Amino acid sequence: MIRRALVTGGAGFIGSHVADRLLEHGYEVEIIDDLSSGRRENVPEGACFHHADIASPDAARLVREGRFDVLCHLAAQIDVRKSVNDPAADARINILGTLNLLEAIRAGGHGTRVVFSSTGGAIYGDFVPIPSVEDMPKDPESPYGIAKLAVELYLAYYGRVHGLETVALRYSNVYGPRQDPHGEAGVVAIFCNRLLKGEPLTVYGDGRQTRDYVFAGDVARANVAAASVSLPAARQVDVRAYNIGTGLETSVLDLAATLQRAAGTSVPVDHTTPRAGELPRSAVDNSKAERELGWRPEMALEDGLRMTYDYFARRARGMAA
Repeated sequence: MIRRALVTGGAGFIGSHVADRLLEHGYEVEIIDDLSSGRRENVPEGACFHHADIASPDAARLVREGRFDVLCHLAAQIDVRKSVNDPAADARINILGTLNLLEAIRAGGHGTRVVFSSTGGAIYGDFVPIPSVEDMPKDPESPYGIAKLAVELYLAYYGRVHGLETVALRYSNVYGPRQDPHGEAGVVAIFCNRLLKGEPLTVYGDGRQTRDYVFAGDVARANVAAASVSLPAARQVDVRAYNIGTGLETSVLDLAATLQRAAGTSVPVDHTTPRAGELPRSAVDNSKAERELGWRPEMALEDGLRMTYDYFARRARGMAA
């Protein structure tokens, strides 16, 4: 029997990769996206597209009546700075929008599994060892991180009280083709665009701050694994949560150098004022995902950066044509 999947945010950067992978695995895929940041061209051929807001009655009706086997929930407000400037708007999308979907699943009674895209960078905060492990204390430093943690707590509640199958995937810094070069989440895409224009790369502070860069295709594989694997019994919030990253720290300076090497080009690196509140280090331990999901990252950073740069180069040539 063909399994059915609904991908929220499926016209976006990561969501479209998840939809691609589900289709490759034989799923019948439908997508919800309001196109506020997603692109219609990212929706893969073979997926059924619904232009809708996840907080809307239309989205709830689709979830309630769609008899989906899995809901991969990636639709979100993802800009940390926007969450700081307007935490209520962030909560309306990231918390209330998710609750709209969860209540629809509960009302539908089909047993749809929820695979939620959470964050490994923003959820743990400054006070835990690196690489972070799932059961470490959480002290998010932004409304965005707080909202992601709140949704995870709701997922644990729905699992324990209502019997829903829920999984939280805590991503490190995701990069790859289709990444948005605008906003704070797209440093690799921003660097690619600057390299293509021959412009200097701007680095905040000394550039020694580290991140754990994981390729979008590997993240998509994690979603497919989480869609069907046997889950532990619903208990505390961390029991069904999995870090999805490489466990490796890469400084912004090293990222810039590796990307220039992958691109076969060189531009100056300009340093500017550090950003307030930026984490000095971030990386996640992925051993639980390897043990329980059978997942591990496959893409080496330099190879993934080369693929990403090639994508932006092809896109730039297409726009110039």
